[in-house]
Amino acid sequence: MRLKGVNVVTKRARDGTVERYYYHRATGKRLTGAPGSAEFVASFAAATKAKLLAPPKTQSLSSLLEDFETSTEFGKLGQQTQVEYKRMLRAVDKEFGTLPVAALNDVAVLTELFEWQDKVAKVSGEREADNRLSVLSSALTWAKRRSKISVNHLRGFRRLYSNDRSEIIWLPEHVRRFMDKSPVELQPALILGLHTGQREGDIIDLRWTAYDGTCIRLRQHKSKRKGVPGPLIEIPCTRALKRMLDAIPRTSPYILTTKTGKKFKKRYFCRLWHEVMVAAGITQIFLEGLDDPVDLHFHDLRGTAITLLSEAGCTTQEIATITGHSLKYVEAILKRYLARTRGLAEEAIAKFEASPRAVFAHSLKVKAAS
Repeated sequence: MRLKGVNVVTKRARDGTVERYYYHRATGKRLTGAPGSAEFVASFAAATKAKLLAPPKTQSLSSLLEDFETSTEFGKLGQQTQVEYKRMLRAVDKEFGTLPVAALNDVAVLTELFEWQDKVAKVSGEREADNRLSVLSSALTWAKRRSKISVNHLRGFRRLYSNDRSEIIWLPEHVRRFMDKSPVELQPALILGLHTGQREGDIIDLRWTAYDGTCIRLRQHKSKRKGVPGPLIEIPCTRALKRMLDAIPRTSPYILTTKTGKKFKKRYFCRLWHEVMVAAGITQIFLEGLDDPVDLHFHDLRGTAITLLSEAGCTTQEIATITGHSLKYVEAILKRYLARTRGLAEEAIAKFEASPRAVFAHSLKVKAAS
């Protein structure tokens, strides 16, 4: 007799004889006895029964996370975002994979999740702990929309990491110290970040086809929504940026490469960047008006570029065409970032001193004590 759902594995022994093994396709259990025999049929029936009695996949968090990763919604995320999501989900699965899905509907589950958040924060930092719960929350929101759970108790959870980076920018001395300690293959990354205001991931993935000799054209990964590419951004190159790009040997389809000519992997790039920051002594910097040191990151080059463009007299709309921000967001950034610069303040004072309407203010003097 022929039974559906049986996998046959054929192996050849050293003496040349051929042996066949039979497995229940749905469960992977090995079937005993010769095909068609009573023993074979009984083992097949037992495996089928075990499959029917097993709890559905959706009864464990592990299976729910698997379903989320294969969903259309997950597939519409950017490639780098998917990689990071999968890394976070593996960590969640390792800790809570056997948790019944029904337990997610009970608000008491937050106790375990927040205790895990605290534990991760002590080992890997507060940002990593927050990111793991944030990705889990995205998965639970997806599950709620598909009626797999009734509520996402993690929605809007309180984050541990709350560092305000709004006033942190790279000052000229930080740039010089980085360039002094940086290997040749990493220096173009800083120049690109400073002259274009683009994110680290977009710069790593920048290809030579995006550069036509005078302009860089790209679509930002983060602006991709629901599978639709973000708007095309065209960035005319400064003289310094063009000089740097024209001098780089084109040994790869990508502009930024390792010393062996290969494309940078994100985690390797981050590790190498951090090593240079440590060597340059700028992992933490002191800014005027702040009592405590602050961390300096690659992403702060983005705010630095916005500040430099503004100090050069660029309008909000002109800056947005370069960085890819919305006009509203650029305005919000400038309100915060410009607090750390003197360029506009010096221009304002120069105009104030040259204004005829301010003559009375400039003529004021303190009388000598009698």
